[in-house]
Amino acid sequence: MSAMPIRLLVVDDHPLLREGIAAVLDAHPDILLVGEAADGEQAVQRFAELRPDVTLMDLQMPGLNGTEAIRAIRARFADACIAVLTTYSGDARALQAVQAGARGYLLKSMLRKELVTAIQSLAAGKRYFPEPIASELCNAIAEDSLSPREVQIIEHAAQGLGNADIAARLAIREDTVKGHMRSIMTKLKARNRTHAVSIALQRGIIDGWS
Repeated sequence: MSAMPIRLLVVDDHPLLREGIAAVLDAHPDILLVGEAADGEQAVQRFAELRPDVTLMDLQMPGLNGTEAIRAIRARFADACIAVLTTYSGDARALQAVQAGARGYLLKSMLRKELVTAIQSLAAGKRYFPEPIASELCNAIAEDSLSPREVQIIEHAAQGLGNADIAARLAIREDTVKGHMRSIMTKLKARNRTHAVSIALQRGIIDGWS
C-alpha cells in the first residue's frame, strides 16, 4: 500500500505563481495540492478547513500579510508546518517570519530547483532554509536590531522627510531624531542617510512603496 501524498496549501496573491506551482507538482504524485488562497484572511480560513501537511505562504499580500497570517494560524494550530514563499531575501523579513512560526523560507526564484525537495523535507518534520537565507538569519540575530522608534524614523526618512518633519510627525525633538539617525546608520553600517534607507529596504526592515 503506497504512502498518503503530502497535502499542500499554497497562499499567494498572484494566480500565475499558484498555477506554476501546480504545474511543477503535476509530475510528483506524492504531493497533492489541496487548496489555494490569495490573501492572509483566506489563508487562515483555508488552513482551518483543510489542515494541510505543508503550507507555502507569500509574505506581501493585501490585507493580512504573510507574517501575520502565519502568527494567526500558529496561534490556533501549534503543529502547523508553514514555509515562507517570497521574492525577497531580506534578513529582517526572514527573521520576522521565523519568529512568527515559519519552519522554512523559499525564494520564488528557487522554486524550479527546490520546491519539491523543500516540501518533502518540511513534511518529514525538518526545517528548510537555503544557505543564503540561513546566513542572513544568523547575521540578523547577531547584529543589533533597530528599535521600534528607529524603525519609525527610517520609514519616515524613506518617504523623503527631513529631520524637522519627522520630529513634527512623531512629536519629538529634532535633536532626538538626529540621535536616532546616527544610531541607525551605525547599526546598519551605512555611509549616509540615503544608504541607510537603501539597506533598510534591502534587508526588509521597512517595506517599499509602489
